[in-house]
Amino acid sequence: MNNLTIKKGRKLVAGNNFSLVTSCSGYLRSNMAKKNTGWLGRALGLILLFLLGLNTIALAYDVPRARPEEVGLAADRLNRLTQTLQAYCDQKESPGMVALVARNGRVAYQQAFGRFRLDRPEPMPANAIFRIASQSKAVTSVAVMILMEEGKLLLDDPVSRYIPEFEETYVAVKPDGKEVRGYSLVPARRQITIRDLLTHTAGISYGDGPARDEYLQAGIHGWYLTDKNMTIGEVVKKLVKLPFDAQPGERFVYGYNIDILGYLVEVVSGQTLAEFVEKRITAPLGMKDTCFFLPESRASRLTPAYGAGEDGKIKMTEDPATSPYIYGPKKCYSGGAGLLSTAEDYARFLLMLQNGGELGGTRILSPKSVELMASDHVGRLYSGGSAGFGLGFSIVKDLGSSGIPGTVGAYGWGGAYFTTYWVDPVENLIAVFMIQLLPVPANLTDLQDKFRTLVYQSIVNGVGPQQVNHNK
Repeated sequence: MNNLTIKKGRKLVAGNNFSLVTSCSGYLRSNMAKKNTGWLGRALGLILLFLLGLNTIALAYDVPRARPEEVGLAADRLNRLTQTLQAYCDQKESPGMVALVARNGRVAYQQAFGRFRLDRPEPMPANAIFRIASQSKAVTSVAVMILMEEGKLLLDDPVSRYIPEFEETYVAVKPDGKEVRGYSLVPARRQITIRDLLTHTAGISYGDGPARDEYLQAGIHGWYLTDKNMTIGEVVKKLVKLPFDAQPGERFVYGYNIDILGYLVEVVSGQTLAEFVEKRITAPLGMKDTCFFLPESRASRLTPAYGAGEDGKIKMTEDPATSPYIYGPKKCYSGGAGLLSTAEDYARFLLMLQNGGELGGTRILSPKSVELMASDHVGRLYSGGSAGFGLGFSIVKDLGSSGIPGTVGAYGWGGAYFTTYWVDPVENLIAVFMIQLLPVPANLTDLQDKFRTLVYQSIVNGVGPQQVNHNK
């Protein structure tokens, strides 16, 4: 061949796809073997040698764009979303936000609203970087599924097979009667499995159970681990010595489950969680702004965090100028709540899931693994069975119980800073909403539901309920 062709819509980024390296290597060897390659061939050879010097190469997909009408959305109805979100910023003094909607694999709506900082006039940029907190859980869950696909683990394996400290765990049982203090300690009836952790049925909380005082004393309480001056492995080994809140498989208890899995990924892969996530997920997908800790070169794009003060009024709760995400110890990779990302980066991740584990020719998971993740694993343990919970996110099972538009089979979750996302496989739709609010002021608590409602009302050419099996 005389030219190296890179398909339109793709670009070179660091990743874990060696197909380009292999083809370049073959071309280089064949042409350098010729005595009269010419200046163009020699120049190309130097370029290819540089590419071969990179650790890994992948083809990152440029997510295509579409006018709303091209994907069955109405522009005038999407304008209702625009007007509503802008009104929250103008009239209710909400912090700035970014909203993104994609359908049929193409972004049809992406807009930023409000100000980047409430004390300055600069507008919120579309590429602002947000703390996504528990939206990290889906990314770490995908990391676990990658290892499963490689034959390195099974979902029903006991966690102790990889983290021996989990061989024996204990449960704090609170006596009957609200006024009775203390608890009794009993051994777990069975070992905790990887599936227990993925579905939050291991009985492990964020430290607010009967043994709360012990968690506080150990310095392990609450979801925020980013400022810890210890590794996630050290955190987990301290955590496992504390009593848990329920017997494995007994209840849905939201807590450190995915952080434990982040350490398990490190043990099984031999890499830090940050290295594994970058090499196997974010770099191959072109998620260039998704990371646990932000380089100072990108500090100007990290949004401030806001929340309601004691008087109910909004105030800044974390200034990027002193943020642990930039200036902290940078040691604790929290797979449950530690990632930063942008709306477009996270949309790439969701499009990969919607596409059955692949995006732009880069495959992360098989379709069957994604199907398993998006299936209900817990029955009545989550929301009494009115909603399901899979391997990383909740699943819509009953539209009537939710009270807002949606589709049976749609799955998603959110983050502590009031971010949210979902994937709707039936309508071929993904949506991402980024903001930074913790705690949420009373006058802004309906913002997420408004976002979801206004996204769905914009669909004018949908699959419709006649094609959805509500008995699944």
